[in-house]
Amino acid sequence: MNPTLEIFSQGEEVVTGQTVDTNAAWLSTQAVNMGFTVTRHTAVGDKLDDLVALLREISARADCCICTGGLGPTSDDLTAEAVGKAFNLPLEFDAVAFEQIQHFFTLRNREMPESNRKQALFPQGVERIDNTWGTAPGFSLQAGRCWFAFVPGVPSEMRHLFEESIQATLARRFSLRPDILVTLKTVGIGESAIQECIRTVEIPAPVQLGFRAGPDEVQTKLLFPHDYPEADMIALVESVSEKLGDTVFAVDGLGQAGGDLVSVVDSLMRAGQHSLAVVETTSQGLLAAKCIGLPWLRESRYRQTLANLEPGEDLAVIAQSLAAEMRGSSGAAWILVQLYTGSLQAFHDKNQAIVLYNGLLTEDGFYQNTRSVAGPINVKQNQAALLALDLLRRHLQHKEL
Repeated sequence: MNPTLEIFSQGEEVVTGQTVDTNAAWLSTQAVNMGFTVTRHTAVGDKLDDLVALLREISARADCCICTGGLGPTSDDLTAEAVGKAFNLPLEFDAVAFEQIQHFFTLRNREMPESNRKQALFPQGVERIDNTWGTAPGFSLQAGRCWFAFVPGVPSEMRHLFEESIQATLARRFSLRPDILVTLKTVGIGESAIQECIRTVEIPAPVQLGFRAGPDEVQTKLLFPHDYPEADMIALVESVSEKLGDTVFAVDGLGQAGGDLVSVVDSLMRAGQHSLAVVETTSQGLLAAKCIGLPWLRESRYRQTLANLEPGEDLAVIAQSLAAEMRGSSGAAWILVQLYTGSLQAFHDKNQAIVLYNGLLTEDGFYQNTRSVAGPINVKQNQAALLALDLLRRHLQHKEL
C-alpha cells in the first residue's frame, strides 16, 4: 500500500479565496507521480489554535505532510510557532539561517528589517531546509506517525525547495512504487460521448478510469497499479483509443508525452517542414495567439467581413478562393480558412449555436469539416481556434502514418 500524504496550506488569503492555491495542485501531482496516495488538501487561516489542532491531527493519521505558507516575517506568519506549540518544541535561534537571510538583503544592497529575524527561529530539533530564492527557510521534522516538511507559500520558492531538497528526502525515507497513469487526450468530443464510445471496453478492477474536461481538451485517464503487466496495459489503452478514433490527438504515459494540441501540431509541422497561413473569423486571432512564436505560421488574417455568412452560400467555393489568394500573398504552402454561418446575434448569444466551417488547402488537395458550437462568445472563439487546429492535426497525423 502506498504511503499517505496530505497537503496543508496556511493563510487567510487562501481560505478566503483571495489567492488560488496552485501550490496544493502542483504538490499533489508531484506526490502522486512519486508513488504517494494523496488523501487530503486542507487550508487554514492565520489562527494559531486552528493550526495547532490540525498539525496534531495530521501527525496521527498521515505518513507525510507538506505544509505551505506562514514562514514570512510578519505577525500573521505563525507556522514555526504553531509547530512548536503542537509538539512541545521551544523555538530556537538558528545563526546559519539568520546569516543567510542577512546575505539575501546584502546582495540587493538593502538593509534587513528587524522583523526578518523571526524567520531564523525554528522549533527545537528540526532540520533546516535552505532557501536560496527568498528569505524564508523551510524546515522538516518527524512528529508522531508523520514526517512534515514546511515550505514558503510563494510558488517559485516552494517549488525550488521541493525539487532541490524535499523530493530526494522523500525518495530516501519512503518505499515508493508509483502507479502508472496513461492519459488519452481528445478534442471535439465531450465526457458523456467518450463514456458512450468506450462503454463496451471492459476496464479491469485494478484499473481506475477517470475523466477531466478542460477548455482545450478532454482527458480520459487510466491509472494502472505499478505492477500491472505491460502487455495488458498497452492492449487496454489501444482498445480505448480505437473506440475514440480520430478524436485522440495524443497519449501521455507508457514512456511518451504527447503534450497539448498545439505542441502536437507543432511537432508534426516541423517534422514535415510545412508552412501555414490562416484566415480567421470566429476565433478572431486566437488561433494565431495559441501558435505564438512558432516558425511555420507565416501569416494570420482576421476577416470580420466574412462573418455572418448565410447557410445557403457555398462555403467551399469561398474558402478555396480565399486560400488561393492567401497562398499567393503569404508564400505559405498550406492555407487554413475558417468561416461560419449564423447571425451575429447567434454568435453573441450563449443560447444559440453557429456552424463553424474549416477548409485546409495543401499541395495534394482541399480538406474540410463543419461543426456546430454553442455557448458564450469566448467559448465559441476558443472552440473555433481548436477545431481549426484539429483539422490541421488530423491531416498531419494521417499523412505521417
